[in-house]
Amino acid sequence: MTNQMQPVSGNTKRVTPHPSHPDRDQATQQRFASKILALSGILQSTLEINELLALFAKEIRQFIKYDGLTYRFPSLKIDIKLGDQPVNNCAYELVVAGDHLGDLNFFRHYPFENSELETIENLLAGLLYPLRNTLLYQRAVESATMDPLTGVRNRAAMDSSMKREIGLALRHNTPLSVILMDIDHFKLINDQHGHLYGDQALKAAAQCAEQSIRESDMIFRYGGEEFLILLTGTDLKGAELLAERIRQNVENLAPQTDKAIRMTVSLGVTALGPSDDINTLFQRMDNALYRAKDAGRNRIVIDPAVK
Repeated sequence: MTNQMQPVSGNTKRVTPHPSHPDRDQATQQRFASKILALSGILQSTLEINELLALFAKEIRQFIKYDGLTYRFPSLKIDIKLGDQPVNNCAYELVVAGDHLGDLNFFRHYPFENSELETIENLLAGLLYPLRNTLLYQRAVESATMDPLTGVRNRAAMDSSMKREIGLALRHNTPLSVILMDIDHFKLINDQHGHLYGDQALKAAAQCAEQSIRESDMIFRYGGEEFLILLTGTDLKGAELLAERIRQNVENLAPQTDKAIRMTVSLGVTALGPSDDINTLFQRMDNALYRAKDAGRNRIVIDPAVK
């Protein structure tokens, strides 16, 4: 197997910790070991994945010329791109003690030499353990902020995100909109089919909504069968279009479970105004949803921002 690809070919070399190499003399091994130790010490200064990769990218430039790198860890939805991604690359699967730590690619406009590849592989040993610690931290953070049933963010994550994004939007005068989605007649689903089927329907609706929004949007379980969708950089018209797409996608979902449960949702939409705070924004959002349900459900209602 080779780690030299021109162009990108899909061949990936697995990298695991290797403190010594049988083909190197003792002085060379000691030199690499000191570099790895220094690199590892620098990388242990952070548990934020973006900062860790930025630090690693900066430090490794002292030894290898490259144009860009990418790092992917799909289970935590991590996809980091730094610099350019021209045709020549070397790809590595990072592994510690049998644990997959993601895939790292280096790119540049001309091929990597074998000696450079060897240097990269040695320096990657300094990344592995700080990276594993960072991923463990990221998992812990995600676990604390995710709703275990639906897989979307929970109420605690919503409260902190709303305060942060409202503050940023008001400070920079950028648009921000919110959608409150409620599953229609959800109590009836539970009463007729049982809570197990109700849970499955709840999860299906949440995942459908999540798949309908952009990567930059955030969806939270607001409570019970209600979900809040936070749209940064989106005005009221854009939020209305997205709400209608969600409504249609949920209505067109295949029947849930063998009980042939079909669902619809009602959605209230509003946008942040210059005089708003989190309380006034939530009041309009709740009011819009109430009006949607009162008007017959399976519809969206817009409550314009206060000028």
